[in-house]
Amino acid sequence: MADPTPVFDDLRAESDELDRLVADLEPDQWALPTPAPRWTIAHQIAHLAWTDRSALLAVTDADAFRTLVEKAPAAPDSFVDDGAEEGARLAPGELLARWREGRTALDTALRAAPRGARFPWYGPPMSAAAMATGRIMETWAHGQDIADALGLVRPPTDRLKHVVRIGVRARDFAFGVHGLTAPGEEFRVELTSPSGALWTYGPEGAAQRVTGPALDFALLVTQRAHRDDLAVRAQGPDADRWLDIAQAFAGPPGSGRPPKEDAR
Repeated sequence: MADPTPVFDDLRAESDELDRLVADLEPDQWALPTPAPRWTIAHQIAHLAWTDRSALLAVTDADAFRTLVEKAPAAPDSFVDDGAEEGARLAPGELLARWREGRTALDTALRAAPRGARFPWYGPPMSAAAMATGRIMETWAHGQDIADALGLVRPPTDRLKHVVRIGVRARDFAFGVHGLTAPGEEFRVELTSPSGALWTYGPEGAAQRVTGPALDFALLVTQRAHRDDLAVRAQGPDADRWLDIAQAFAGPPGSGRPPKEDAR
């Protein structure tokens, strides 16, 4: 069994990088709108704090987590937004402290989790490493929204491999939530990492292929940019269709982002 420590270390590093982005914001900057409709920077951090707390409950108190999950059907369209809205009403300093406290507690719990243990989640049960991988994806994606709100460009890192891996593995899920039958054959995915390495997935001789920069693929599968604005390319009709619907997150299909020309 692979040592999950590097995944936990990457989650800590991704969170710390986002922390540096928001730590010195002025109070009024927390109210800046982000590309997510109706969500400010405060909403983005509040959502991460809320989801970190959910993950902490899943790892440390399965009964409390199941109680939390039982609330979702009562407000299926607003369950996540309600959690973000509640946190966003806090004073920025209190919200920042709550996020820091929660993610530190989750880091401790993940590192202490027994090897091979699986924990309940909103989808299938997850290992500690898979839980951390999902938290990296969320932290990076919501951090992208915050960077966009601040007009900043974040240098990409090879921690994107976690986001890419989820996006590749979620191919069939993306087809399913759109009511489509997933292709029976595997795709070949070849992506150039920020460090210049080539990340590959699927059989080398596959007829259906996806290529491009890993950063652009990560932006695509987290729906932080429109396909037309990215250098991800498909070969084959099924691969081409996938790039229109790809998502790395659970739940129903997102609305995505409009092309930059449309946004103007």
